[in-house]
Amino acid sequence: MTPEPRSGRPRASSREVLAEAACELFLERGYDATSVSDITRRAGVSRSSFFNYFSAKGDVLWSGFDEQSAAGVALLRDGVAVTDALTAIGDGLAPDALALAITHADAMGIAAELDRDRAVRQFRLQREIAARLQREGMPELAAEVRAGALSAAVLAAVWAWADRTATGRALGETLAAALAFA
Repeated sequence: MTPEPRSGRPRASSREVLAEAACELFLERGYDATSVSDITRRAGVSRSSFFNYFSAKGDVLWSGFDEQSAAGVALLRDGVAVTDALTAIGDGLAPDALALAITHADAMGIAAELDRDRAVRQFRLQREIAARLQREGMPELAAEVRAGALSAAVLAAVWAWADRTATGRALGETLAAALAFA
């Protein structure tokens, strides 16, 4: 007996559909006035589908960056040069929900949330970079300071890139320039 075809959205598109629905609602109602239920209703998916992809409402905005950051961290752990691993975070990161949120933070009422989430991600990246630098023999304090500068450069580049997506400049270029400053 052939199984019945499954209904609903294909799994591959649900993440993007949820992100799009969330951004629309954040712009219409504001971040605080939008619930996960509102997002899933707009996206036409179940609440459980939402939590298959995201642990919280704010994670919708960061999913693309988080994937790229995880890939960069994997490269760091595999011994790829630090700046090459960090530059790789920009590879394939397209203007998405995060870029939209950055450029419309005030309209979405999400500026404080973005600042908090940015700090969390910057610290996670800093911790990984510092560990790598220490494995290479850099003293702990020097590794922490260098890692702090490099992780701050990554997030600053994302913010600068999001503000300039209309110019078509690739994130990789902005990221390379920011890392050179760090």
